[in-house]
Amino acid sequence: MRRHFAKVAGNDDDDDGGAGSVVWLGANFWSRTGGPLMWRNYDGAVVRQELQVLAEHGLNMTRSFFYWPDFQPEPDRLDEQCCAHFADFLQAHHEIGMSTIPTFIVGHMSGENWDPSWRAGRNLYTDVWFVNRQTWYIKSLTARYAAHPAVAGWLITNEVPIYGGEASRAEVAAWSELMVNAVLAGGGRQPVSIGDGAWGIETTGHDNGFSLTDLAPFVDFVGPHVYRMETDVLRQHLKAAFICEMASMTGQPVVMEEFGLSSDFVSNANAGHYYRQLLYNTLLAGATGWIAWNNTDYDAIVEQRPYSHHPFELHFGITDAAGAPKPALRELKAFTDTLRAIDLPRLQRAEVSTALVLTSYLAADYPFTQEEERTLIVRTAEQSYVAAHEAHLPLAVVRETEDGGLPEGYGLYLLPSIKALTGPSWLQLPELARSGATIYASYCVGETGAQRGPWWISTEEIFGVERQLVYGLNNPIRDEVVELTFNTDFGTLKAGDVLRFTAAGNAHARAFLPVTLTDGTVIATDAHGNPALIVKEHGAGRTVLCTYPLEYLASAQGGVNPEDTHRLYQALAAVACIGPTLELADPLLFVDSLLHPDGREFVVLVSQHAEPADVSLPADAGLRTLDGANVEALRLDPFGVAVLQR
Repeated sequence: MRRHFAKVAGNDDDDDGGAGSVVWLGANFWSRTGGPLMWRNYDGAVVRQELQVLAEHGLNMTRSFFYWPDFQPEPDRLDEQCCAHFADFLQAHHEIGMSTIPTFIVGHMSGENWDPSWRAGRNLYTDVWFVNRQTWYIKSLTARYAAHPAVAGWLITNEVPIYGGEASRAEVAAWSELMVNAVLAGGGRQPVSIGDGAWGIETTGHDNGFSLTDLAPFVDFVGPHVYRMETDVLRQHLKAAFICEMASMTGQPVVMEEFGLSSDFVSNANAGHYYRQLLYNTLLAGATGWIAWNNTDYDAIVEQRPYSHHPFELHFGITDAAGAPKPALRELKAFTDTLRAIDLPRLQRAEVSTALVLTSYLAADYPFTQEEERTLIVRTAEQSYVAAHEAHLPLAVVRETEDGGLPEGYGLYLLPSIKALTGPSWLQLPELARSGATIYASYCVGETGAQRGPWWISTEEIFGVERQLVYGLNNPIRDEVVELTFNTDFGTLKAGDVLRFTAAGNAHARAFLPVTLTDGTVIATDAHGNPALIVKEHGAGRTVLCTYPLEYLASAQGGVNPEDTHRLYQALAAVACIGPTLELADPLLFVDSLLHPDGREFVVLVSQHAEPADVSLPADAGLRTLDGANVEALRLDPFGVAVLQR
């Protein structure tokens, strides 16, 4: 099955495999002369120096900002000096062959909110007069600059849920449509999006009003902003990638609109590692544009807000305050060179036979569903995503429909630590299995006490077991380490093999499902002889039930990866007759591939080793370097990447 890999359409886009698409590789831009106040302290010569450094390192664009208090000092007036400075800013881009995406409502920036002086507490989304002034502002600025060749696109806001606050989905959708229509009214025909960060219910479980589904009719791309903290290195390296997979649900291009780090938080080496991992992992997850936060450091304006009270915001730059490249910019340069070598606009992701299922309880916001239940879906699915990478098992992240139903056509379905599907989807599982699929589901009671139990139906028909639960009670996992021992061969696992999982989680979810068999077959038991993995044959396929919430247990821990779930996933893939991209034994080597229409396959290896790693490649893999040299072994730097072809 094909995976999402949409690209932003260029002005000359056509049906030639993406050759007319745009690949944005750039940085969010504030000049070091003033940060958000750069338009008051504008220095065209410094701006040109800053852009030159970016261009020399392969970047082709910036994201720029109309600092709202300066550009609209009165409700019905634009500041002409600021507008003139922005016109020169566009010209500076054009001179060097770069472009920019202006952002209108700013709003929020780097740890502080900045109101125009005349807002007077009005609601950003629902005050009719204030909304009218916003649309006038956007239309007027668009009309001034829409014809300039340096304008690549438009963004309505910067992280507006932080600035305007949260609102109902209906209010946000109506406001967003009005703002985008203002761009169109001003003559803007370039791609447009909101700039909200893609932080809504479909990617976080928290409903802030900014729904990807609701905004999709108005926008041309989705732009995640990712700065999340973690407790596990592998989850951190894949976090932005998993967000990209979730954010692709509308079928629109996914552009990493903001990502980065303050060099006050990390060593130089680890800054480079983070950028490298994020860039390549999001590429393999379907992102087709990257805009780093941000272009420069701001040491000279340490006394200026917001830097005075958020001093770490001084050092998110990919260059230092003197314009010298930092490790992040060097990683961007290497990434840019690779994308040019492999011809990204024409590539597609390799097709897959494995689906990681996101239950519709994440995005549908059904009545009487608690937010904790939705956020748990994200956590357990993310951990499953990590385990699949450790198993060298490329997959598609798919969603259950709100009315019930899973997409057909996959050979393996992963339902990790799942509390609930809709009724129609449960009934669909045997049908998928009878068509030849392997369906894996692991039990999870959920982290809340509300209706604490599995929201499963037809368990006997689907899995061949009868549940032995007592109403209102769960069955706590009392072992510190859960051991699953196989009593028969199963895929790559042999009779006698033992998988071990450290137990964790709260008093609700740290629980297993007691069952007795009807017509299922036990293939593994826990340390107490209880059925732990049960297989039931359905026609050409099968269902596989795990009575322990393996993915949940791992998600509740830090520093846990790699853990043994990947070994189970490898076995499931073998049973489903799904082979890996490459036969590799090391779970700390991730691998996936991209396909070119000329027949080349680009195989990408991403190391999760903190030390140099020697990699032996299968002798029959036919791999070559991008220069064409045959390669059967290579050494990867710490957290390094290799792009090969065959």
